Amino acid sequence: MSKKVVAESPLQRNSLASLDQKLAMAKRCSHEGVVAGAKAAALATIATAIPTMASARMLPWARMNPTAQALIISTVAGAAYFIVADKTVLATARKNSFKSPSSN
Repeated sequence: MSKKVVAESPLQRNSLASLDQKLAMAKRCSHEGVVAGAKAAALATIATAIPTMASARMLPWARMNPTAQALIISTVAGAAYFIVADKTVLATARKNSFKSPSSN
């Protein structure tokens, strides 16, 4: 049995190049989302930790155990990460969807 050697058509080469380009753009979009999400999570952690810790120390009715304080802070940080990362990925993808493939 011999293998058939079939020449690649230009359409196949273009589609592979286009696929590689789309994959690279998707990686860049997701990386931008991760970076933006991490920045938002760090900011949300600080913005949540200060009032949570202060209220637990100063207000008698707001006394919480350390586990509850950590749960409040980490929930806000996690939510901020996923919300900002999702919005960034969608915004970047939307921006890149209007670019023509030949201009990249």
